Amino acid sequence: MALALSIAGIACILYGVTVMVIWSGTWFFAFWYVLGAVLLGAAWAVQAGTWGALPAGVRHAAGAVCLALVAVVLVTQACILRDFDDRGEDGLDYVIVLGAQVFEDRPSVVLAYRLDAACDYLARNEKTRCIVSGGRGRTEPACEADVMASYLMEKGIGQERIIVEDRSRNTVENILYSSEFVDPANDRVGIVTNDFHLFRGLGIARKHGFAHVCGIAAPSSPFYLPNNMVRESFSIAKDFLTGNL
Repeated sequence: MALALSIAGIACILYGVTVMVIWSGTWFFAFWYVLGAVLLGAAWAVQAGTWGALPAGVRHAAGAVCLALVAVVLVTQACILRDFDDRGEDGLDYVIVLGAQVFEDRPSVVLAYRLDAACDYLARNEKTRCIVSGGRGRTEPACEADVMASYLMEKGIGQERIIVEDRSRNTVENILYSSEFVDPANDRVGIVTNDFHLFRGLGIARKHGFAHVCGIAAPSSPFYLPNNMVRESFSIAKDFLTGNL
């Protein structure tokens, strides 16, 4: 048991280091350091016999907390997988592309996946208009929506089909500010984002009045997927507790 916990702890720390070095756009890599440290601490406790020496109440409370956290992760992961491969519907009035990290002259890999999925849809549905949604984050050199619009135009999407929403700072604001450009009760709208993010994007849209909404899943980087999936579990729990889902 101690060996398995040690290996898992070291693997978590190494994964966190790699995510940090490559930089995924958030500080969530620190989660893997914490998890790795907890696993290594548990390995030491098992090996040294410290765990068994703790009062039964302490061990039971720690076990209950761990089980509760595992249950939350499992439930939220099941929710994420429900919409993981959504392909949307043809003939939508609008698609909303949710923003993500950008560099000065190009989108991040995660955002490029979203924009490419939007391009594919718009090429097949020439009457559909596209809302690119995202403001400028504190660590970003440019406004997400502006970079997104430029990318779409470079891919051949006409400027007259693109609506720029440049105020939002998170997924909830993406939906709320984009709703100002559509009729949420009547327009047919597609949410374009990465597979791991689609459940939350759709849930927020429905919670905030979008009556005819569907998902269009973009792929995601396999290397970052564990980090993104776990981070999304925490985000779903937070939005549920704050009434956004």
